[in-house]
Amino acid sequence: MKKQRVTVYCGSAPGHRPIYMHNAQMLGRELAARGVGLVYGGANVGTMGAIADACMAAGGEVIGVIPTTLVEKEVAHHGVTKLHIVASMHDRKALMAELARGFIAMPGGAGTLEEIFEVWTWVQIGLHDKPCVLLNLEGFYDALLLQLDHMEKEGLLRPEVRRKLLVAKTPAEAVALATS
Repeated sequence: MKKQRVTVYCGSAPGHRPIYMHNAQMLGRELAARGVGLVYGGANVGTMGAIADACMAAGGEVIGVIPTTLVEKEVAHHGVTKLHIVASMHDRKALMAELARGFIAMPGGAGTLEEIFEVWTWVQIGLHDKPCVLLNLEGFYDALLLQLDHMEKEGLLRPEVRRKLLVAKTPAEAVALATS
């Protein structure tokens, strides 16, 4: 039986509030406690480093996927279970999606949004039917969710597609949704 894994999109920055690093650590420990492997962007900085370190410390499997250009900038996490070094960001995203049963987006920046929206779009066009989850810590994604509701109201986002982007308020809820 293939090991269950979840891809977590998170940032190379820690954010200004301690809640982001704290919840990255909680999410890493939650994955390990449930025997769910972590697939992530392969860096040792920001919330990416925090989730990987916490998952590894709790005995979990951590698979990093990082493009060569970022390895050269010395942000690759060489202490994970397996580190895939790939040629491009496109290769990175494809492998991360292939390895995962579901996807979680922690609070993050443009890259985090781009990654979760891409895999959510893949659900819309039928490339997969894996769960896509926003971890909405303390309302981080509230404004985005309002925008998505507006898009649906305006007839630019089908209701059945909108419902495919799930929302969790805690790391435990996010893991439960991403593995359902």
